[in-house]
Amino acid sequence: MAITLPAGFQDMLPDDAEFYRQFVALAHDVFSRYGYRSIITPHLEVQDLFVRGIGQSSDVVSKEMFSALSGENMQKLLAREEIRSKSKLALRPEGTAGVVRAVVEHNLVPPQSAGVKLMYAGSMFRAERPQKGRLREFNQIGVECIGPSSPSIDAEGICMLMRFFSALGIPETSMKLFLNSLGCDECRPAYRQQLLSYMNAHIHELCDECQHRLHLNPLRAFDCKNEQCAAVMRNAPRLSDALCSACATHHQTVQTLLDNAGISYELDTSLVRGLDYYTRTVFEIQATDSNSAQNALGGGGRYDKLVEEVGGHPTPGFGFALGYERCKLALEAAGVASHVPPSCHVFFALADTCLFKEAFTMCEQLRSKGFACEFAHDAKSLKSQLKLANKLGARMVVVYGENEFARGEVLVKDMQQHEEHCVTHSTQALVSYLSAHF
Repeated sequence: MAITLPAGFQDMLPDDAEFYRQFVALAHDVFSRYGYRSIITPHLEVQDLFVRGIGQSSDVVSKEMFSALSGENMQKLLAREEIRSKSKLALRPEGTAGVVRAVVEHNLVPPQSAGVKLMYAGSMFRAERPQKGRLREFNQIGVECIGPSSPSIDAEGICMLMRFFSALGIPETSMKLFLNSLGCDECRPAYRQQLLSYMNAHIHELCDECQHRLHLNPLRAFDCKNEQCAAVMRNAPRLSDALCSACATHHQTVQTLLDNAGISYELDTSLVRGLDYYTRTVFEIQATDSNSAQNALGGGGRYDKLVEEVGGHPTPGFGFALGYERCKLALEAAGVASHVPPSCHVFFALADTCLFKEAFTMCEQLRSKGFACEFAHDAKSLKSQLKLANKLGARMVVVYGENEFARGEVLVKDMQQHEEHCVTHSTQALVSYLSAHF
């Protein structure tokens, strides 16, 4: 019986893997212009990092985390022995908590510093029901700016993300940016009481999950997909009406900066995102052409309490993440083809198999000069070799034939122009000819 992938996982075949490599490279190119530098954190972290950082009321922590135990701890679990909290590991369900942990652990933002801008790319894991646009292993690119508290950081991050989507090729008409503010510790407690009073008055109309979340994080009820809960929450008091003056000013400044930058957005007072650590600015960019319920391309916001929550000194933070698989679906829905360039510049073909060693040596010489070359290892007929060259997308084919080689030459076929020329058989001559024709 053949072994196949578990549900919710997928292989990245060569064309997809190459497009993903380009996707990440484009993000590095765009984000580095804004001062972001790469950081790589482990796929496994102590489970408490996500419980404390993301919040117990989030679906990620309450339903979706993949826990991981060593063999020794698995034996303890089976024997119902206590496992130390530091030995309880989890596959990362998102990237922010791990980056913030690294910043705190390595003191990347000491007191009075200007802060740090970091970006990451890699796999995330969530144990949820697989569906289109929602996998159990998915790929994200994200940024975290830790230190500055200015609303200009929020606006800059949103502009940067929109610039990336534009460079990727997603049409502006195929996206919509939603913006909200979740306030801070000054204004949220009083609003929370208003919201609790309202929800308690409608408690029997709310689903079991929203009732459970009531005293953990009632704001999450705005994110509930249950239609009856959505109807109840449409008439709930809005935090935007209860913002303190500092939060209101922050929110208005973000809007003004986006307006000045020509970024279109829609205010959405029900937007809370799915994680508990957000304060003030939250935003989400959704694909408008997608038929999938999973239409969020990316989003994020400000998290001014998270650094302190994972053990650091109070430090503001802002970040976002975008999903590779969601972006790929958005490109397809908008009719934008993902372009993967040919992996082969030059193909070496043998009309005379006796010249195998000479052709192999020259192939290696051209590779050392920066050309992507393929070689007819299992040389069959010249016709079949040329078919393979076409399949690989080779622009040029260098043919080793007995008559040409006797004259110290090889035949070079231009597969695009349908032309062919004899070129002196030397590294210098071939490099010169090929460089002039690429």
